[in-house]
Amino acid sequence: MPSLSGVTKQKQIAFYGGTFDPVHCGHLTVAKRLLKIFDLDEFIFVPAYHAPHKAENVPTSAYHRFAMLTLATQNEPRISISTLELDHGKKRYTVETLPEILEGNANSKVFFVMGADSWSEITTWRDWERVMLMTNHIVVTRPGYEITFDHVTDLVRERIIDLRDRDYVQIESDGPQIYITDSVKVDVSATEIRQDVSEDDRLDRSDDVPQEVAKYIEKYELYK
Repeated sequence: MPSLSGVTKQKQIAFYGGTFDPVHCGHLTVAKRLLKIFDLDEFIFVPAYHAPHKAENVPTSAYHRFAMLTLATQNEPRISISTLELDHGKKRYTVETLPEILEGNANSKVFFVMGADSWSEITTWRDWERVMLMTNHIVVTRPGYEITFDHVTDLVRERIIDLRDRDYVQIESDGPQIYITDSVKVDVSATEIRQDVSEDDRLDRSDDVPQEVAKYIEKYELYK
């Protein structure tokens, strides 16, 4: 849409990768909050077929995880789901997926979203420095996780813009940046949700997932 100055505003899109097993209210809060504070046009979940850094854990089938994401976002017009990694049907590294995302959104400003846990272990990712310098990133803090910067290289560190304790975002245009934000203050764990069901065959933490997702988990007896 053209602005008052006649210059077309570049579309801004965030992509959030993960297993989403299951998608929970914390994931949705991240999406809604970042849409607002970063003035995003679209927020896209990218469920992994099988996250490489979680090789020892076999996730729930891609079909179920995609279905739960669909239910959770069905009434959110600016939140959608990409099947990019699911369509490949195998483990994919971010360094492989991100170029495809960028190629498909060449005229947009792309942000890749990660949580504090991913940031803390980023140096274990394949070609991690290349990933961090390839596009803009948003690192979302989480209660109980300390955010530090001494584990990354100087080249990555100089791209960091610390937005903690700020209610506004000023997007820099001089190359890809890494934005650290504490604007999403939720602490919900998919691992704890799965454990909750497995312990007594019922979802006690129903407030941690959207109602439609809770019903889906119960109907298809997931995580038991």
